[in-house]
Amino acid sequence: RYCYERNLAVNPQGGNTGLVGGSVPVFDEIILSTVLMNRIISFDNVSGILVCQAGCILEKLNESLEEQGFIMPLDLGAKGSCHIGGNVATNAGGLRLLRYGSLRGTVLGLEVVLADGSALDCLASLRKDNTGYDLKQLFIGSEGTLGVITAVSILCPQKPKAVNLAFLGCLSFSKVLETFTTCRAMLGEILSAYEFMDEKCMELVEGHLNLSSPVADSPFYVLIETSGSNSTHDEEKLNNFLEQAMTSGLVTDGTVATDDKKIKASHRFLFLRERITEALTHDGYVYKYDISLPVGKLYDLVTDMRAWLGRSAKNVVGYGHLGDGNLHLNITAESYSHSLLDAIEPFVYEWTARYNGSISAEHGLGFKKKQFIQYSKPSEAVFLMQRFKAMLDPKGILNPYKTLPSSS
Repeated sequence: RYCYERNLAVNPQGGNTGLVGGSVPVFDEIILSTVLMNRIISFDNVSGILVCQAGCILEKLNESLEEQGFIMPLDLGAKGSCHIGGNVATNAGGLRLLRYGSLRGTVLGLEVVLADGSALDCLASLRKDNTGYDLKQLFIGSEGTLGVITAVSILCPQKPKAVNLAFLGCLSFSKVLETFTTCRAMLGEILSAYEFMDEKCMELVEGHLNLSSPVADSPFYVLIETSGSNSTHDEEKLNNFLEQAMTSGLVTDGTVATDDKKIKASHRFLFLRERITEALTHDGYVYKYDISLPVGKLYDLVTDMRAWLGRSAKNVVGYGHLGDGNLHLNITAESYSHSLLDAIEPFVYEWTARYNGSISAEHGLGFKKKQFIQYSKPSEAVFLMQRFKAMLDPKGILNPYKTLPSSS
């Protein structure tokens, strides 16, 4: 309210772990940090509904829930420092989306402070509520441009009693896709994650972080996680799937984390996947792209980008949440190059638009990608977004210069 009355711009900031500059001030905005808003308000262990303040760290929430037999419905590499309010504001995806869906489905209610300082209390704790417009959806994924999320009501699943992981090698991306189809058919309701990475990712992880692959050299690697309530049942299903995948030639090599090896091996498998980002930073300057595409076209962007850039890039790698059609395309160079950026953009966005993909699958648009929104959204939709912004933030003080393109 103070800032609204004085026309002072405000930059809401949580854990500051975003990758598109959404939580970083551009000029002289006042940073409004949620770091002290870290209280769990309530948890109902019958319904699994958690109500907490926006500044709660994701990993801390998960640890608190695990003590009561539940988990958070999302899991990110940045879980040790990201805030749940920021997760909701950016509609963060992550490793568990395949199983539990997006935050648009698991968030039941929000408390939001609007630009003029008034508080909007839509902190419902109901799974079903069809009374009028679903206002919370406006703020999920709005990146702090329409209001500041201060509290969240979220539906949390029970902690699975049995978790198994498999790390597999595939000879081609088509085999990765076939393995996914077989995996979904044979594992069904216990499949909770299906991640892939290419051999370049593994080379960087091994070379820069001194980690070793649990399977022999392979053009592609797949990480599969199952979560269920009966370890015997789940292990039998997983072993049947692996037998089918190996005998049919879909998978060339693989290893499974079960029983006494489970904890150590599971951490090692996930560790490899989660530390790709860190390994990339050791390779030089990184150009990062977070793309959604039809699953069959997912890796074509990586091969086309390699051919397009040739020797001007050091490495072009692809990994991500294949089960959700989400590719993380990363390009490294010795140092930042404006000419290389011009070669990548808008090529990467034009390619994505050609196949009806999204230029931001789970990271938002922030400051870096806002001018490219038209590659994923029609002009009518952008105009409507701008009208929402003008209505809720008439003075334009909330996270300015983010998400929506600058008016021409």
